[in-house]
Amino acid sequence: MDCTQLGRSGLMVSRLCLGTMNFGPETAEADSHAIMDRAHEHGINFFDTANVYGWQKGKGVTEQIIGRWFATGGGRRERTVLATKLYGSMGDWPNDNKLSALNIRRACDGSLRRLQTDYIDLYQMHHVDRATPWEEIWEAMSVLRQQGKIIYVGSSNFAGWHLAAAQEAARRQQVFGLVSEQSIYNLLNRWIELEVLPATRHYGIGVIPWSPLQGGLLGGVLRKQREGSGSRSTSDFSAGRLETNRERIDAYEKLCADIGEDPANVGLAWLLHQDGVTAPIVGPRTTAQLDSSLRALAITLDAELLARLDELFPPPGPHGAKPAPEAYAW
Repeated sequence: MDCTQLGRSGLMVSRLCLGTMNFGPETAEADSHAIMDRAHEHGINFFDTANVYGWQKGKGVTEQIIGRWFATGGGRRERTVLATKLYGSMGDWPNDNKLSALNIRRACDGSLRRLQTDYIDLYQMHHVDRATPWEEIWEAMSVLRQQGKIIYVGSSNFAGWHLAAAQEAARRQQVFGLVSEQSIYNLLNRWIELEVLPATRHYGIGVIPWSPLQGGLLGGVLRKQREGSGSRSTSDFSAGRLETNRERIDAYEKLCADIGEDPANVGLAWLLHQDGVTAPIVGPRTTAQLDSSLRALAITLDAELLARLDELFPPPGPHGAKPAPEAYAW
């Protein structure tokens, strides 16, 4: 497994990140533990979770599953770069969510208890909090770092100007600032190329794409329909997007068939070819799905194939593969 630095930090992480959102709701605890063990066998050391995963308010079901896996020992915690997130509501009271200094403190302590660890490698803000000043956020994060409870800070779902505001506030307060941004990014959703990616490159922030296959639409959904092996890829959530994009998804699957590769792996490989991307998040429900995703690391996409993918899934903006403002201005 190849590793790379997370943004401008010295932290080394695997080029694939194990997403754990299925642990609990979709994947039983024993199977979740098996997937995490298999990830280590493959050399995947980067695991991502969130305090709200498990979708039972206040319980942190997925973090608890990971915590019990850590508790089995065998160097599992030491070999894992652990990333979790805060922002979502963990209770019904006014300060049980978002990024106030009070919730940052409480949320971190709650995650540490559930994860059965005394530190979090990467503590991520799950969304931007427009009501809390950056001075307050960075002071609270600095306290956690001084206490040894967190090591690095990351963001998720930030706009480019939010990243700039966060980094400039960190500069003023003489703290290290963000090392990562977790954004939705895939062939069907390339909006972050306008402003988020230019901002992350400028500030040395590593990009961790979530939903790299757009909810399964880039994972061979049409082939699976024909074979009768479809899953949640054809759920109500994705059905409308599938119909809107059916023609180019069909062309994409044919292109992948022509080169003898699975569409899911080509989608992951494309992300790994993008400047600034650290590690796409893969969220397997089984060990077999995890094993299959490793093929993406060995796929090389030449200039001709990358250009063909750009034709099928054009970059945002009327002027092609350009950042803002050139993407929409002269």
